[in-house]
Amino acid sequence: MSDKKKKPADEAPEENVLETPEPEAEAPAEPEKKEPTPEELLAAEKDKYVRLYAEYENYRRRSQKEREALYAQVKTDAVTPFLPVYDNLERALKTGCADEAFLKGVQMTMTQLEQVLEGLGVKKIEAVGQKFDAKLHNAVMHVDDENYGENEIVEEFQKGFTLGDKVIRFSMVKVAN
Repeated sequence: MSDKKKKPADEAPEENVLETPEPEAEAPAEPEKKEPTPEELLAAEKDKYVRLYAEYENYRRRSQKEREALYAQVKTDAVTPFLPVYDNLERALKTGCADEAFLKGVQMTMTQLEQVLEGLGVKKIEAVGQKFDAKLHNAVMHVDDENYGENEIVEEFQKGFTLGDKVIRFSMVKVAN
């Protein structure tokens, strides 16, 4: 047999390779988290409180405005159906009546309706003798008359009303010149 020795099959040949360990990548140094001071914690909590309080105040004001707007709208919706009743009572007073007791009853009813409307904040729009204002009046007729000034209201056909700053019914009027 030969001098050569056989190597077992499961042995790997030896290699002269030096293994050098790879340098470990250094993680960026995290800044040390400093514990907040009691003053900083107090300031943060105070800031949260102030912001929450301001948010609550804004909510409260907004809710109040919404309630007032809703109340005004409901009041307008409740008053509007009574305006034709006012018109009919006004017509009844203009026509007159031979029966004094009946006429007195209509006058008392009209006075009571006017008091109720005033109590609700409803005001009449003054028209006759005033300058025409498209924000308050609805011109349905025009007349040329030298006895009246420019855009002066000569006659009112239907009384107009306001509730606060809002017109709930425009005055129907005749305008001169």
